[in-house]
Amino acid sequence: MENNSKKTALHEKDGIPQPESISKTALDKVVRSRKTQPSAATLISGILSGDISALSRAITLVESTNLDHLMKANEIIAACLPHANQSLRIGITGVPGVGKSTFIEAFGKHLTAMGKKVAVLAVDPSSTISHGSILGDKTRMEELVKDKNAYIRPSASGETLGGVARKTRETIILCEAAGFDTIVIETVGVGQSETAVHSMVDFFLLLKISGAGDELQGIKRGIMEMADAIVINKADGDNVAKAKLAKTEFNRALHLFPAKTSGWIPKVTTCSAYEKTGIDAIWDLISEYSSLVKSNGYFGEKRQEQNQYWMMETINEQLKNHFYHHPEIIALLEQKKKAVQNDELSPFAAAMDLLGQYFK
Repeated sequence: MENNSKKTALHEKDGIPQPESISKTALDKVVRSRKTQPSAATLISGILSGDISALSRAITLVESTNLDHLMKANEIIAACLPHANQSLRIGITGVPGVGKSTFIEAFGKHLTAMGKKVAVLAVDPSSTISHGSILGDKTRMEELVKDKNAYIRPSASGETLGGVARKTRETIILCEAAGFDTIVIETVGVGQSETAVHSMVDFFLLLKISGAGDELQGIKRGIMEMADAIVINKADGDNVAKAKLAKTEFNRALHLFPAKTSGWIPKVTTCSAYEKTGIDAIWDLISEYSSLVKSNGYFGEKRQEQNQYWMMETINEQLKNHFYHHPEIIALLEQKKKAVQNDELSPFAAAMDLLGQYFK
């Protein structure tokens, strides 16, 4: 039977098939490269020459919990340490929704336009249920990620209290050795992350928004005492007047706190990361702070105190890990947990029993 159906104007003529969008040869080369584990010496050489691929692979080793990787990572960090400590470390925090990623992109682009090399270490929260993390900061900073003078490294917070990645401190050293002169650390913005970040940066910047009940929440002693500057973000459109009012309120609040040992008087300013206004004033403020603390010796003293702090934190972390991986503790732990759950033993007595067994 003859087919009388007519072809419509939307019919597409058969033509030459499209070639594969990805070259199989190139793909195989990438796969082989990733499977090959470069030596510590190769990674060290790559980092010191500014190779981003080598830097990324070294950071992955630093973040790994594999004991073999740990030894290799320690060798890399030791070799990079003499080439580090030449950057300005800036911590940025604020509640979720304050616009941290948008601000960092605008701020980072401003710095790279000045010829600076910027590394952004963004700590992403991990789920307590699935233990996964989105790591979407590169997606949010789509302009900065394409900048040849910028490097963005998102890391999962994991089980670290407060949401600061366990190896962020070591990652800073590697980035500095790779030639980055400005290190920006973005925190999750919740819990105790601010305290941890404050202990590894030179300048601590607190981002705020106005008109959301945020002014009163901001006048809290802990976070306000740590901040070297408060920036009211989203000062654009109808929000300009509210941002100016918030600036006045925060300025008043800052006068209630004692003077900082650095000799610096914290400043409050406004900006719009979306419209990229007020960003240059923030960098001028940070530069003014840096000049002051370097001239009065506070900069070096703070770095020395931070090094001691992280030595003690590492000891605490290693003791904790060793405790929970001790064969006898592993065998006793579940037994003690059940006794505590059934009210047969107090939590404190159970803890003392376990510690006594560990130190025996």
